[in-house]
Amino acid sequence: MFCIFTAQAETDLESIADYIALDNPARALSFVQEIRERCRHIAHAPRGYPLAPEYGEDIRKLPFGNYLILYTLQADDIVILHIPHSARDLPVHS
Repeated sequence: MFCIFTAQAETDLESIADYIALDNPARALSFVQEIRERCRHIAHAPRGYPLAPEYGEDIRKLPFGNYLILYTLQADDIVILHIPHSARDLPVHS
């Protein structure tokens, strides 16, 4: 099972790193690495995290610190869709 990051997820990771780097550049890199590792860890139990129908059909969510990892399963892959800060208002799927 592969973990694939969408362009949006990669942009989110860059934004997270940029924000943290304002105070601690070394921590910015390690924190993004921790997020990536947590995403890869989803492969151990891909259906083990709750569905988040408010974000779309078959979207699952995994909290990580102040962030929310939104992902879906496609064939044998985990697709990381978006990694927003949990305090942000996200558009709700209707």
